[in-house]
Amino acid sequence: MASKKTSKSAAAPAPRVTAGDGGTLRIGLIGYGFMGRAHANAIHQAGHFFRTGRRPVLQAVCGRSEEKVREFAAAWQCPNVETDWRTLVARPDIDAVDICTPNDSHMEIALACVKHRKMILCEKPLALDGTQGAAMVRAVEKSGLPNLVWYNYRFLPAVTLAKNIVASGELGKIFHYRANFLQDWTISADLPQGGAGLWRLDAKVAGSGVTGDLLAHCIDTARWINGDIVSVSAMTETFIKERMHNLTGKKQPVKIDDACAFLARFENGSMAVFESTRYARGHKALYTFEINGEHKSLAWDLHDLNRLSYFDHGVPGDRRGWSSIHCTDGDHPYAGRWWVPGLCLGYEHSFAHGLYEFLRSLDQPKAEKRFPDFRHALGTQHVCDAVLESARTGKTVKVKRA
Repeated sequence: MASKKTSKSAAAPAPRVTAGDGGTLRIGLIGYGFMGRAHANAIHQAGHFFRTGRRPVLQAVCGRSEEKVREFAAAWQCPNVETDWRTLVARPDIDAVDICTPNDSHMEIALACVKHRKMILCEKPLALDGTQGAAMVRAVEKSGLPNLVWYNYRFLPAVTLAKNIVASGELGKIFHYRANFLQDWTISADLPQGGAGLWRLDAKVAGSGVTGDLLAHCIDTARWINGDIVSVSAMTETFIKERMHNLTGKKQPVKIDDACAFLARFENGSMAVFESTRYARGHKALYTFEINGEHKSLAWDLHDLNRLSYFDHGVPGDRRGWSSIHCTDGDHPYAGRWWVPGLCLGYEHSFAHGLYEFLRSLDQPKAEKRFPDFRHALGTQHVCDAVLESARTGKTVKVKRA
């Protein structure tokens, strides 16, 4: 996460990438936490396993602590460090900026990128709310700058295969979509809110709780596979009403949602159930979805992320049942670019796949985008806003179109 204080640029001990090299995409990364590591790894790996017209290069990294950002730069062979994101965005040797900061800073940094004509790779959710997101979409679309939002789970081979199967029409009419994302890390009342590492519990910084943090992933995947969501009916709960705030040292009201459940209807007429909580004891990151169609059903579980469960009602009755597709063969999306069949991929590979799709779009700007851009992410933001409005009012809410 980057500071707003101006500081002097500094160089880390690594060879410098030549500015202006048309064969590279020079990326400036803002943030060196968990997501910063995931993105840095993708930047390093994508060019090794996928061939595109530009090779991604981690050109500079920015973070609040000069000591920590230098340590990060040395670990990831990054030649330049900054402690002010504005300086990084203005650098002439940066082609694209990767935003890995808390949600409340996404809009300001993205608008600065537009001003300085930088491509934008932004962590999810797009913004604090749809109003901010719409302003970001207007600015980036007016500029014509390529942009991506890191909804990474769709780039796992099994999830992409599910998308391809549904798009082929094999399932027939879709009746149901259900998804959940369960964690348990905020159950303790002694856990504070705010500051580095715990900003997700501070509504001013995060915008919302599990809705924007976890359900946004479920919503993105659902909209990508099954089409637009047109209405929602939701309820939320904040189980611990006050927590000590790390920045003030005082107890303050907790305004994020600890848990959320909502019903939804898709444009294609199918119904959906979504649930997320950080109070599901025993679950660290359980993300699942299931799709039930007229002829077939599909199901996926993040804990066994290389497998897609597949039910085909068309086979003879005595052989009918759920089968398991191990998505590690060359015929499966992305898998053939890595190892031999049977060897599994992991969470980190999804980011490399997303970056590859972005790079591919630079080579073929008129081809269909196979990644979420700002406008698609705005659609997901509008669903999140509608969910929170429904929970607040107790009414079914129509979702605004992006």
